[in-house]
Amino acid sequence: MRRSVLIRAPWREPIAILDAYADEPLSLALLSDGHGARGRWSYLALRPDAVRVIPAGDPVDPFGVLRDLIGETSPADPQGPPFQGGVAGLLAYELGARVEGLDLQRHPAWPDAVLARYPSILAFDHECSEVVAIGNAPDAHQAQVRAKEALSWLAGAETQAPAGPLAAAFESGDGDAYERSVEAIRTRIAAGEIFQANIARRWRGRLAPGVRPFDLAARLRQSSPAPFAAYFRLAGLALVSNSPERFLSLRKEGGGWIAETRPIKGTAPRGASPAQDAVLAAGLAVSPKDRAENLMIVDLMRNDLARVCAPGGVKVTDLFAVETFANVHHLVSTVRGTLRAGMGPADLLRASFPPGSITGAPKVQAMRVIAELEPPRGPFFGAMVWAGFDGALDSSVLIRTAAFVQDEAGWAFETRAGGGIVADSEPTVERRETEAKIDALRRAMMGEAG
Repeated sequence: MRRSVLIRAPWREPIAILDAYADEPLSLALLSDGHGARGRWSYLALRPDAVRVIPAGDPVDPFGVLRDLIGETSPADPQGPPFQGGVAGLLAYELGARVEGLDLQRHPAWPDAVLARYPSILAFDHECSEVVAIGNAPDAHQAQVRAKEALSWLAGAETQAPAGPLAAAFESGDGDAYERSVEAIRTRIAAGEIFQANIARRWRGRLAPGVRPFDLAARLRQSSPAPFAAYFRLAGLALVSNSPERFLSLRKEGGGWIAETRPIKGTAPRGASPAQDAVLAAGLAVSPKDRAENLMIVDLMRNDLARVCAPGGVKVTDLFAVETFANVHHLVSTVRGTLRAGMGPADLLRASFPPGSITGAPKVQAMRVIAELEPPRGPFFGAMVWAGFDGALDSSVLIRTAAFVQDEAGWAFETRAGGGIVADSEPTVERRETEAKIDALRRAMMGEAG
């Protein structure tokens, strides 16, 4: 059984602490916006004691790797945060090929999964304005040592943030080609092949000399904080996500473990004035197209959760809620169920990956269609995940995300945005929706005011 030690310290901004360690291999930050129950906690994890990088050709079961890295679960400190150390990392979109038995091409730069075990973390409590240093180990003394190690990270110093654009250009893919892809999906829907597919387009560029991927994370944190933002640094790779979307969570309530997913489907832009903004939000709430798009994915996610939850126990607890973010309004629904005995976070992920909100319905055929129309996604539309030593889980869908690859010329970046295409989708409207979704990231990259 593992033991945990918690040491409380005065508040520091998590992005300021990350700054000092952002270039360390396997530095990881999960950054909430500080609003509400889902935004209360941010985390910084450094220097894992075990790492598994799973490339495309590796036949290992990644969900089994996750289970083995967690090991025997131990109760968490009830006075501590939801995540008190454990396994965290990246599940790339094409990992879903292993789940569904598909032969998908892989992204040339990114592995299928990176899972690291962090026995020391910092947890930032936005509600109480304090930091909790946490150490985990088989014995109390070693747990204390690890908690003090995490506490020492608070001494890290910030660097000078760059001003102006972080990149010379933010190059868009062909908007006309995207509209043709939308029309192709509508044709396949009309033929009865699928009901919905989530197709994306991409933007690319290079960071200016001396600019780090972290600088984008810091700027997004200031201009448009999101409840499921993340930063992950690997050897020659980096990921910056500003996601608003929870994929899966698992937490103990009473005598059972409650699984939850909160798919986002349905989008409207923000208005230029409060009155216009309210009209757009109200219109989204009653939009037949957006509600149909959302409902299809709710049904899909209900089916995914039912694979590992108690029979008849999967419920939609919130349907078509309008949530507002920096650039857009979204329709968000909530699906919950009680996990069956003997099931854990690895089983829940296996049953549900990749996220239904960025595939379509039916999921497997939508994935085949996406693979015909898009280059390999890699980290885009996969998930950032933490799985605690106590059996808890939380994860985000990697939307509003930039992926960086380092070469001899510096850092190249790519980002993508898409939408769920249904029978009555209009290609031009869908293209404009991708531009609204990516705009906060684009403005942060190019140094433009909100």
